[in-house]
Amino acid sequence: MDLSVKPGDDFYTYASGTWIKNNPVPAKETRWGSFNLLRDFNISAVKTILAESAAKTNAPAGSVEKRVGDFYAAAMDSAAIDKLGYTPIKADLERISAITDLNGVLHEVAFLRTSGAGSPMFGFYVGQDRKDVENMVPQLSQGGTTLPDRDYYLKNDARTLRIQEAYKNYITTLFTLTGAPQATAQKNAETIFGMEQKLAEAQMARVEMRDPYKTYNKFAIADLNKQTPNLNWSQLMQKMKVTGQDTILVNNPAFFKTLDGQLTSTPVADWKTYLQWNVLKSAAPYLSSDFVDANFAFSQVLSGQKVQTPRWQRMSSLTDGTIGELLGQLYVQKHFKPEAKARMDEMIENLIKAYEIRINNLDWMSAETKEKALAKLHAFTPKVGYPTKWKTYDGLAISRNNFFQNVRNAGQWGYNDMISQLGKPVDRTKWGMTPPTVNAYYSPVMNEIVFPAGILQFPFFDPKADDAVNYGGIGAVIGHEISHGFDDSGSQYDKDGTLRNWWTAEDRAKFQEKAKTLQEQYDTYTVLDSIHVNGKLTLGENIGDLGGLSAAYEAFKMTKQGKSKKKIDGFTPDQRFFLSWAQVWRGNILPETAAQMILTDTHSPGQYRTIGAPVNMDAWYKAFNVKPGDKLYKKPEDRIRIW
Repeated sequence: MDLSVKPGDDFYTYASGTWIKNNPVPAKETRWGSFNLLRDFNISAVKTILAESAAKTNAPAGSVEKRVGDFYAAAMDSAAIDKLGYTPIKADLERISAITDLNGVLHEVAFLRTSGAGSPMFGFYVGQDRKDVENMVPQLSQGGTTLPDRDYYLKNDARTLRIQEAYKNYITTLFTLTGAPQATAQKNAETIFGMEQKLAEAQMARVEMRDPYKTYNKFAIADLNKQTPNLNWSQLMQKMKVTGQDTILVNNPAFFKTLDGQLTSTPVADWKTYLQWNVLKSAAPYLSSDFVDANFAFSQVLSGQKVQTPRWQRMSSLTDGTIGELLGQLYVQKHFKPEAKARMDEMIENLIKAYEIRINNLDWMSAETKEKALAKLHAFTPKVGYPTKWKTYDGLAISRNNFFQNVRNAGQWGYNDMISQLGKPVDRTKWGMTPPTVNAYYSPVMNEIVFPAGILQFPFFDPKADDAVNYGGIGAVIGHEISHGFDDSGSQYDKDGTLRNWWTAEDRAKFQEKAKTLQEQYDTYTVLDSIHVNGKLTLGENIGDLGGLSAAYEAFKMTKQGKSKKKIDGFTPDQRFFLSWAQVWRGNILPETAAQMILTDTHSPGQYRTIGAPVNMDAWYKAFNVKPGDKLYKKPEDRIRIW
């Protein structure tokens, strides 16, 4: 803490200033804070498990240890990987070179997807139908670009132009590494950038993409064919292993019309270059060190990271991302205790209770809508720690001496696994995050809140800490995830997870009015020089923070400590609650990364998450004696209360 600062002037620095001053971003990172410390601890724990598994060369064939150990051992054999250069993708590049017509281009688009080698032109996945949640359906989404956001193709300020230049250099470098002459490689870079720029122009912005109705467009496959005559979806879907489906969901139909026109207006030779690029960029992190270094050099310009993340850390993360439910079994044996789960279950129960009280006490919502809100709240499914049914990855071949093939096999296996869900009942045991993940999520179509074992550790959670610390940490995280069910987007889904209105028109209008004031609050926060927080893009997360912290405080007041005034280390229970919240969000971030996050991240920066919710809570003013004249002071009538 920095006690020289008044909490009412700068609560972020007051709560964490000394830590922030003494903990600059390490060279291998792009930001550094409580989240990163825990992620760092977790990835080291994962590395230990992986190294131990890899060392057990006599582990039984097919055992979890053997499969996890083999994957990691192959990933760490950089000498073998370097020897191969770009050989692992030579056949792909040659196959694409031999394409002669548009039909060949589209065949390749399907092949790259099904073989785990890339996802060119558009996004595709299988997921629940938002208006018929028991049904798994094929879904198409805008895509086809490489840079993190469409704005990188469309803006021309100095920061953006520098990134565009670095991107073209990256493309040029990868082509030259496969033997292309410099001039050809440079020409390829211009071609690819131009093609992706056209796709970016057709993409909807992230704020628009937050509207679940706007992005819900259901087509009979035959009708979609009429809209995009060059993209025969009946044929393409079959090549993509989708059979027996007559309808498809599309998030941005206009994008596909543009893509359809581009197919014929762009020469086949250019499409071949674009497809080769998709193979190259997908493979670069898993090829020899010259490819990996080029990949890092480009990401450096985007993020400002000083040195490359060590190989063990990258490969530990890759193992988690690829076979996370095998690794997860070993992780939870060591790092997740039954008492942590018991404490979490109890806290979730208390948070639901607190939320119920808060909904009942809302002065802006009618009894009719409250009843529906409570029904939704009581239908929530919490998942804590790890899945009840582990994924087995049956049929996924993992070899100890072919890293690249392991990655490809996993991509192909993952694709087939996704396709296999079509025509089957929705699997409600499935998780969207692996157990070691330091994060949590809410799924509107499942109406579930999910907390992986990875986040259930200090500073978010400590079974031995006092309630103030746990409720200000993980309690607020639980409340945050519950609030996603009631944010600007999640609130449009009913208790069954169906995209269906359950509000009266009047209540919805009042909710939107309140949300707008919160959006305006965050719009005023500055991140870098002239860059502001985007209150619209971050609205769901900001509602999550405000509702979550308010509910966590309500739940904390039900505990023995919450009812007492007894100080610990000179701080009252209420002060400890808010300090715990603030210290979760402390951190330093590189300016390049901060600029990128403003475009791509739906969360507000940590310093504004620290203050954004508390300044709307009377309890915070009381706890720290915040008075008119203090910089963060808001008049009682201006404090925003939503949930």
